[in-house]
Amino acid sequence: MGHPAQLLATVILLVSLYIGLDPFHHSTIHDFPNFVAFPVEVPSSDLVPVVKDAENLLTRSEILFRDQLQGPESVTFDYNGKGPYTGVADGRVLVWDGTEWKEFAVTSPNRSELCNYKPNPRSYMPNEHICGRPLGLRFDKNTGDMYIADAYFGLLKVGPEGGLATQLTAEAEGVPVRFANDLDIDNEGNVYFSDSSTIYERRNFMQLVFSGDPSGRVLKYDPVTKQTTVIARNIQFPNGVTLSKDGSFLVFAEGPVGRLNRHWLKGEKAGTTELFAILPGHPDNVRTSEAGTFWVAIHCRRHWYSAYISTRPLLRHLIMKLPIPAFYQYITYIGGRLQAMVAEYSPQGELIRVLEDIDGKVVRAVSEVDEHEGKLWMGSVLMNFIAVYDLGSS
Repeated sequence: MGHPAQLLATVILLVSLYIGLDPFHHSTIHDFPNFVAFPVEVPSSDLVPVVKDAENLLTRSEILFRDQLQGPESVTFDYNGKGPYTGVADGRVLVWDGTEWKEFAVTSPNRSELCNYKPNPRSYMPNEHICGRPLGLRFDKNTGDMYIADAYFGLLKVGPEGGLATQLTAEAEGVPVRFANDLDIDNEGNVYFSDSSTIYERRNFMQLVFSGDPSGRVLKYDPVTKQTTVIARNIQFPNGVTLSKDGSFLVFAEGPVGRLNRHWLKGEKAGTTELFAILPGHPDNVRTSEAGTFWVAIHCRRHWYSAYISTRPLLRHLIMKLPIPAFYQYITYIGGRLQAMVAEYSPQGELIRVLEDIDGKVVRAVSEVDEHEGKLWMGSVLMNFIAVYDLGSS
């Protein structure tokens, strides 16, 4: 064996030893000795919508409240039109009173100076389990109460006057809720919400994405019996949850797979779950419009890299062993840059339109899109503003 070959063999051996031993604890999964990567069911490319927004319409959005908010995920209004309300990275729910943002509610009883202002939304993640991280927000139209899905404290409720939210449930069928994400409320007061993983918390987002963990669940909380039951299980990162306008079914997003699923609540199919729509990218929250259509916030279009590694769990495991920070792993996964996309679907699951800021120049990223009085209000856990797009300008 010549010298170059020996050198190459030595380098390969040293790299293999480094990856295997991780001596400096640089691996993204160093703290997860039981990390397992699962295959992800990627739809055939011929089934994935290729419709694009040729006009890049989201670049026409108005950016509001820049640097006044950190990581506003869910954006909502109460039934009197007051708002917007949003949950932010420091663990509070804020409300715009027409002049300034004011604290409306908190989800954690353990708040301290650890929850004080930090320079960007990601800076709060190490202390989210202490400060709380409110994600999905909804108002009960019958009572005026706000329901909150907090990533660490489960499902909570707070009255119209705000304050410290009351925890309603943090387990289902004896299994703790580890990553409460989004929710919706039916006319009887039942709350449907997603538990994105029973293994990984939100602060372990990248480990969850790269594992393809199938432990996610969609849950139902009954306010009369105070019981929480599982209505859909074995889901890979369930995220957004929304009821159809007539309440006959529930739509929930499945992130790594890039699809919407429909769970029937009424009729002859009640209790069954089926494919609703294959998406052009990886979804976050879903919201039902007044017209009964569904607005889907999409993190990014499908990218060849994410599609390739999705079906190769051993490769994903190896990549997570590399000394690459989680944020850079995430950027590579979404195609190398932030981008904003929302899609509207019919009640039958047909794609109506796509709106984009494909280069992330204005909106940059979207976690939720809520239609209110002819405008789309868009929040993101990654951004420090809320973007508003006027549908009349399309």
